[in-house]
Amino acid sequence: MTETSPPPRIHPLADVQTTQIGAGTQIWQFCVVLAGARIGRDCNINAQVFIENDVQLGDRVTVKCGVQLWDGLSAADGVFIGPNVTFTNDRLPRSKQYPAAFQRTVIEAGASIGANATILGGLRIGAGAMVGAGSVVTRDVPAGELWVGNPARSRGPVPTPGNPE
Repeated sequence: MTETSPPPRIHPLADVQTTQIGAGTQIWQFCVVLAGARIGRDCNINAQVFIENDVQLGDRVTVKCGVQLWDGLSAADGVFIGPNVTFTNDRLPRSKQYPAAFQRTVIEAGASIGANATILGGLRIGAGAMVGAGSVVTRDVPAGELWVGNPARSRGPVPTPGNPE
């Protein structure tokens, strides 16, 4: 017997223009998802999230309330993006002046980004890494490391659950 996930659930107050949404994904109210976005299976896109065209989310990604995912962002399987995380994708933004290409930001599998963190464009957050709440990330974060502060710096390996040291 094969187990299947339910179809995506989209709240009636969400504006979802893409058809590329995996089974079991839930998109809550007041979200806007543009036509080119790709969202994997079993994701949870919380209320008041904006997702641009050139965004790719893997399976089991959680995006909490108040997040905007701009062109050039990809998040692999199992990524957690906390409430009000801010991403950028243009190193020198000006009104009505667009770069030839937006910066590419990559969040690798199992990484977590805490509430209100800011991630500058063009960076890589490594697999299993963790960015602390309120941190400002200006450099690539290596896999498995905990980064906190402004600017964010390494505090060593990500602590294991039940062992805060």
